[in-house]
Amino acid sequence: MSDYLLAGQAGQSTEMELDRLLLQSEVWEPAGRRLLEQIGPDGHGRRALDVGCGALGWLRLLSAWAGDTGSVLGSDVDKVLLERAAGVAERDRLLNVRLLVDDLFTTKLERRGFDLVHARLMLAPLGRAEEQLTSHLSLLAPGGVLVLEEPDCHSWRFEAPAPAAQRVLELLAEAFRASGGDMDAGRGLPELLHARGLTPRVRTEVLELPPNHPYLRMPLALAAGLRDRLVALTDPGELDALLAEAESELTTPQRRGTTFTLVQCWARV
Repeated sequence: MSDYLLAGQAGQSTEMELDRLLLQSEVWEPAGRRLLEQIGPDGHGRRALDVGCGALGWLRLLSAWAGDTGSVLGSDVDKVLLERAAGVAERDRLLNVRLLVDDLFTTKLERRGFDLVHARLMLAPLGRAEEQLTSHLSLLAPGGVLVLEEPDCHSWRFEAPAPAAQRVLELLAEAFRASGGDMDAGRGLPELLHARGLTPRVRTEVLELPPNHPYLRMPLALAAGLRDRLVALTDPGELDALLAEAESELTTPQRRGTTFTLVQCWARV
């Protein structure tokens, strides 16, 4: 099984996992846009890298930020995800974007080759924060900006209470921990950057999910992608019954909720 907790899922469940990642990117795009406005809204002529961009990531945001004279590289270990990203880039005419299969732990990318390096929801599943940070920093040019976005799941809740869905979230957190990851990795971002002599800035966002919002079902989509990990923690029959109950809870017409807290942390090197 891959060391990457969610790697290879697109090849197994194809459209379901691709759609999940695309939805996730689109839901959090406004938060990314607001963060870029704080970092500096005009990146024209700059070189940007989105590590682990998946099916979209920050590619659309960075394309607009870097402008016609800048360039954006999206990297990911999963070729299938990059194929979906290529389709989005072609559809949206992101002419300054290119894509490359690359493993961040053995990266072949140019050292000090980028003015902005972004990675979202990469520390949480992998649990190799120090190695990841070393890789990201090695790719930043002097004066460049590192942007990390990670979750803090204390706010991931449903109204009215949905105990089965909440139990699915607990099992997902256990699966992350069993693989060395941490679904609350966002809490440690400032300390992580401070330890490298950086001066981090932080902002957070929690999104309200109205009835019928597709992101309400995100725990179920994650559970589908991580089924092999989850059955190691609970009986398969019990898992199926739990997921069916959670599905019923989350598709209740008046169901509302809130997302995890997206912790956005950035620093200039």
